[in-house]
Amino acid sequence: MLSLRQLEYLVTVVDEGSFTRAAEALHVTQPALSHQIRALERAAGAPLLERLPRAVGLTPAGRAMLPHARAALADAARAESAVRQAAGLAAGELRLATVYSVSIGVLPATLRTWSRRYPGIDVRLFEHRHAGELAEAMTAGQADLAIGPPPSGWTGPVHRLGTEEFVVAVPADDPLAVQGAAKVEFGTLRDRRWVRYGPDNGLAAILDRACLDAGFRPKTAVRTEQTASAPTLAAAGLGPALFPANLVPDGYEGHVLRPEPAITRVLAAYARTRLDELSSAFLTVLVENASGLLAHKADGGRR
Repeated sequence: MLSLRQLEYLVTVVDEGSFTRAAEALHVTQPALSHQIRALERAAGAPLLERLPRAVGLTPAGRAMLPHARAALADAARAESAVRQAAGLAAGELRLATVYSVSIGVLPATLRTWSRRYPGIDVRLFEHRHAGELAEAMTAGQADLAIGPPPSGWTGPVHRLGTEEFVVAVPADDPLAVQGAAKVEFGTLRDRRWVRYGPDNGLAAILDRACLDAGFRPKTAVRTEQTASAPTLAAAGLGPALFPANLVPDGYEGHVLRPEPAITRVLAAYARTRLDELSSAFLTVLVENASGLLAHKADGGRR
């Protein structure tokens, strides 16, 4: 019979990359950890971990079990939280997963409201590079609720939040800024060198698609892995940058333009199973805050 403790040990060994570090993280001795892993392998009927000279790897059976182990641990955590709520305790943990741009754009205002309304509920935030990685993490049971572009064919509940608008930023001394332009035809930027994103950042694909639709491939001035860096680099004159309008900070030193045609994406909150009371409460707060942010329009000037 598999136990949650054994599954926790397996996941920790994989995440830590060694039995020694996993034992330290779990506050158990290494022999005790090894004993539980062997018991788990006997119960599973196959080796799950491959002991390499300098690391620990998963066998095919281990790769098959790992997402189910993560999901089982996440379900157990949710069950514990539900019991606490049923017992009338204003405490627990809410696990959220999202993509980088949403974590710095849509979520901060929501989390501020949430912390004031539910001060006893801790939030653990998992951030991912792109929508595909986010969906994979949710399939494995990483979080209670995901906020980001909705995955196609998702079988669990999906709650659409709205449409997110993208803007283009240039420095304040750019000719477009000097002219006071509020909009820009995207194709006219074909000769510019762009602030681009690393290939694993989900916004890289959005910029590449927008340029391709306008009939050109973007030239690179600089690549950044950090979504939050793009507005700053654009304002500094490195090149135009494309990013969600809700990322434009107050007092922004650059000039913001609305691209034509408009560039948008749908954002949603989704889960593996029916939302529990805690997740439903967060969704209510999220909808309250996201509606204003997703309705935000670029003003075509300095902010």
